[in-house]
Amino acid sequence: MRPFTYIVARSLQEAVDALHEYGPEARLLAGGTDLLVEWRRPGITMPSVVVDITRIESLREITLEGHDILLGPLTTHAELIRSEIVGTGAAFLASAASTIGSPQIRNRGTLGGNIMNGAACADTVPPLIALGASVTLASALGERECHLSGFYSKPYTTVATREELLTQVRFPALSPGTKCAFVKLGRRNALSISRLSVAAVVAVDAAGIITDARIVPGAAQTVWKRAMEAEKVLIGKPPSDSLFAEAGRVVSEVVIKETGRRWSTEYKEPVIAALVRRTLEKCFVVND
Repeated sequence: MRPFTYIVARSLQEAVDALHEYGPEARLLAGGTDLLVEWRRPGITMPSVVVDITRIESLREITLEGHDILLGPLTTHAELIRSEIVGTGAAFLASAASTIGSPQIRNRGTLGGNIMNGAACADTVPPLIALGASVTLASALGERECHLSGFYSKPYTTVATREELLTQVRFPALSPGTKCAFVKLGRRNALSISRLSVAAVVAVDAAGIITDARIVPGAAQTVWKRAMEAEKVLIGKPPSDSLFAEAGRVVSEVVIKETGRRWSTEYKEPVIAALVRRTLEKCFVVND
């Protein structure tokens, strides 16, 4: 590891100023669970400046503003799990956070890091997209807001510039009675990285008819996106095992159409369909 300049930012302005001054030479340090591991890989180019933002308390808040939930990027996965606000208005986001890494990683790793790193296996991103989340980015030029659904251009690549800092994640809290669930598939039961995942939100009316549905596969496509073709299959119908299976089949078809057929398709095609079905079933098992 070669020497680098270490800057401790104690305010958002200090962090923004440092990013503006050093530009692409600077990297942000939040939880460090991705950054420090990355530096150990052979051939990785080390940054010449590291900007530590962990002392900026305003980036660690979980608040409710009207009907919206606001999350600071320094919120750890463990804090998401413990939050009553998240547990009430976005329970499957807390569920996704609970599957990340080990207790040590969940206590250190941050929501902002999971979002900005942009790894296909990021577990918090599918629930956030299903929630219709947006992110606020700050730089020396000011602030701008981006919908998370259009935030990624490919794995590990976002629309944020090197001088922009994620300052807030915002989304509407789910209405009481709205059902949600997150399911992931990994190679083991603990410390598991997602091979595939699914986040789902389902709303039903008093007659038991599905009025809203949002399905977001994870680690399945180039970027995360809602499976709107499958959502249309669900809306206007009563929940049933056969309906959930049909939605799973449609998601599988959409994913394979986008990614093309390759050596892993024979395995992934039925697995994606099964994960979607299980996630939709879990919505009703968990929430009833």
